[in-house]
Amino acid sequence: MRYIRLNNTPNHQVLHQKLAALENAEAALVATSGMAAITTTLLTVLSHGDHVLLQDTLYGGTYQFILEDLGRLGVSYDFIGIEDPRAWEKKLQHNTKAIYVEAMTNPLLQVIDLEEVVRFAKSNHLVSMIDSTFATPVNFRPVEHGFDISLHSATKYLNGHTDIVGGAVIGSRSWIDKVTHKLNHFGGSMDPHACYLLHRGIKTLGIRVRQQNRNALALAQFLEQHPRVTRVNYPGLESHPAYAQSSRLFDGFGGMLSFELDMDVEGVEAFLSRLTLPIIAPSLGGVETLATRPATTSHAGMSPDDRAALGISDGLVRVSVGLEESSELIEDFEQALNG
Repeated sequence: MRYIRLNNTPNHQVLHQKLAALENAEAALVATSGMAAITTTLLTVLSHGDHVLLQDTLYGGTYQFILEDLGRLGVSYDFIGIEDPRAWEKKLQHNTKAIYVEAMTNPLLQVIDLEEVVRFAKSNHLVSMIDSTFATPVNFRPVEHGFDISLHSATKYLNGHTDIVGGAVIGSRSWIDKVTHKLNHFGGSMDPHACYLLHRGIKTLGIRVRQQNRNALALAQFLEQHPRVTRVNYPGLESHPAYAQSSRLFDGFGGMLSFELDMDVEGVEAFLSRLTLPIIAPSLGGVETLATRPATTSHAGMSPDDRAALGISDGLVRVSVGLEESSELIEDFEQALNG
């Protein structure tokens, strides 16, 4: 029987096969959004009485779900830092079931020791989950490196055209079957036309992401040398703390970067207003360059103190680099910085 809510139409099935092949995994599943994919997977892996370890620099929506909902469902949690994997052992409990991390964090582009996450998970019999949205299957395929479940906001790079909302779960057949069963109950199934659009977007994923890799690296290198820029967060820069690991694991460093300016918030807003090529808007991963202040978009739901604790200042600028000519992007950022 074909029924949309059961994720079993031909459009769903061909898309699931394509996504699994992209990451050399056994199976995949799409959902109505990245958050639908993340929350459904967490609630599939975790049950009342379980405990989970989570990276302490999560996407704002995931962070809010953990704080506001997971505990009420009887799941306890602890956050782990990226700096000292030896400290993770101290957070283990007898009921710890899983560990959840991100390939590259939003918006500071931090990279946890991914190899150590897999080793830690396997040695402690934990389910390892990773949000790999920023990395994309072009740059990193988590299952190849031992992760159990890979998650994506398909709204972003997988689709790449800023015209649908969707999510993806990729992993072993057994885990995907379990997540599918849960998603069928929750009803967060992608409609067949959105499946078609996502399948269309994936056809250009490789060429898009490789160009975005090149553009972002060029822009990051320019920004790092500019006197008005005090800090650039991009794992492709040798100054990045995880540059060696990123070079070893990733086939490219992605199209996302963020930076701090030697200006107050009003100065940062004036800088953004002088940009002509980037669109000042949330979201990311499309063909166009977008710029935004995370304090007012992706992490607006967090308190100022919580943002500050994570290192997200009110003046931080995040850029999703598109497919424009890198020389034109650099010229535009230069005039906006010097204006």
